[in-house]
Amino acid sequence: MIKETADWHPADIIAALKKKGWTLRRLSQHHGYSPSLCRHALVKRYPNAERLIAEAIGVPPWEIWPSRYPDKKPGRDAPKEEHTSGTKKRNGYANLRK
Repeated sequence: MIKETADWHPADIIAALKKKGWTLRRLSQHHGYSPSLCRHALVKRYPNAERLIAEAIGVPPWEIWPSRYPDKKPGRDAPKEEHTSGTKKRNGYANLRK
């Protein structure tokens, strides 16, 4: 039997960020995004924001949101997922912000 792990509760994610000295708003703005960007990752799949949050906490995104990464197995590192919003991709600026 395979044990299903639940996604972190949003309050746990916020607490982990605070322990590292971040807020969702400040993290988004620090990387040049809208202040609300990281907040969206708490309620729906948003790979770019998930990556920012995970890097700030110090764990891979699939550890925080296992339901969003069904192909990732616990304990295995995988390459970073590149995701940009459609607007940036259409304008040709997809790889400028990291």
